[in-house]
Amino acid sequence: MPRRSDPDAPLVVLRTARVGLRVTAAQRERCFGLLASAGDVWACVLDMNRWQRHRGLRPLASYQELCRELSAAGPGTFGELDTTGARSVLRRYSDAWFAAAKRRAGGDSLARFPRRKRGLVPVRYYHGTFVLDGQRLRLPVGRGCAPLWVRLDRELPYPVEQVRSVTLLNEGRRLFVEVTAEVPVATYEPGCEPDPGRVAGVDPGVIHPFAVAGPGAEGLIVSGRAIRAETHLHLKDTKHRRRAVAQRAPKPGQAGSRRWRKHRARQRKIEARHKRRVKQAQHEAAKTVIGWAVKRRIGTLVVGDPRGVLDLKAGRRHNQRVRAWRVGYLLRCLKDKAEQAGIRVMLVDERGTSSTCPACGRRVPKPAGRLFTCMHCGFSGHRDLVGGANIARRRPGGPITTKNLFPVVITHRRAGRHLPGTGPARRDPRRRPHHGALAGSIGRPRPAPPPWGVARLSGEDQPTTVKHGQRSLTRH
Repeated sequence: MPRRSDPDAPLVVLRTARVGLRVTAAQRERCFGLLASAGDVWACVLDMNRWQRHRGLRPLASYQELCRELSAAGPGTFGELDTTGARSVLRRYSDAWFAAAKRRAGGDSLARFPRRKRGLVPVRYYHGTFVLDGQRLRLPVGRGCAPLWVRLDRELPYPVEQVRSVTLLNEGRRLFVEVTAEVPVATYEPGCEPDPGRVAGVDPGVIHPFAVAGPGAEGLIVSGRAIRAETHLHLKDTKHRRRAVAQRAPKPGQAGSRRWRKHRARQRKIEARHKRRVKQAQHEAAKTVIGWAVKRRIGTLVVGDPRGVLDLKAGRRHNQRVRAWRVGYLLRCLKDKAEQAGIRVMLVDERGTSSTCPACGRRVPKPAGRLFTCMHCGFSGHRDLVGGANIARRRPGGPITTKNLFPVVITHRRAGRHLPGTGPARRDPRRRPHHGALAGSIGRPRPAPPPWGVARLSGEDQPTTVKHGQRSLTRH
């Protein structure tokens, strides 16, 4: 939620950006040494609480108790990791422990306390313990160690005076820092600010990350087919790689060879790259929704919470589809961007919204395709927008109270234009062309499409108009 660090200061929200590091071999070794030392701190806390449990004593979970144990260990116990970095690990453990305790107290018997050791644990440094000089970052190290300066691979998206913490982490053997800053909430000219009385319903989905039904009979559909294609291709390539190395895989209890370790490192690198691509596309989808809402002065977004379907046992295909959806991160992206824009986000139960007619309010069988047709009143429209229109009329814990016109003017956008294969060609350009001029050749690989705003064709900003069940499509 937005907050004020000073009573007279404007509202601010915390935003985090991930920036890569450009380091030398020696700097890389020292950074991974810090992460490994943080993993040692994490393992020590787990072992200490395991001893406490075996002796019948209460666990040490509060941050103050853990800090006292760290002070008793003495300086230099964890290599170059200083007290600030070690305390950030203790804070992470304490927060995870009390979060699990709260869930168990609420009746969630599946909540587990942290008991798994990690080889590398992220290290967070708060304001005043690090130094930012342009694209250079100085990380604090233990007393008596040489200063550790690293270089960022791009400019920070926030002013230096707004940065509150940096977190050193790795993903797929690549080093990153997550920079957290206090960003002021957007301000608007009088008469242009979001109106809390203007409500829009948001229906999250797999094929369409967001389908928004807004006031004034306007709607927005963000296509995520490029994200789904990237996920399908990644799963297919992973399956082929596993089959290729199945004969060389070590048996349980055996140590892998150097070739096997190189294969595992390559596999982690590809998995991390795939996650970054999907996350960037989800950020683009959320940014599109917030920009569309700001232009229409929408002050409240009622979002359907689809996390109830995650526990359904509907087969391996459904489980894989839901796992690749990453709906929690998708909703978090939308909420963060909405807070910065001054828009309120409300989560409601979306059960039955895609199978309820927005015109007569009667239940109909859920359509298999994208066209919703009511057998009672003859209404017809996009299934995802039907869900968005029904979600817009819901309130937490309350029934449907008001009617909302179904969108007539629909704007289509797509997310993930940075992904391979989103250009004019339907085939993925990463695939190698066939030898010679054989039938069915995909030709030479094409470069990635330009970002929005570069070489855009005329008429691409015109929305799609839907009247009397007929639709004239305009590609965006």
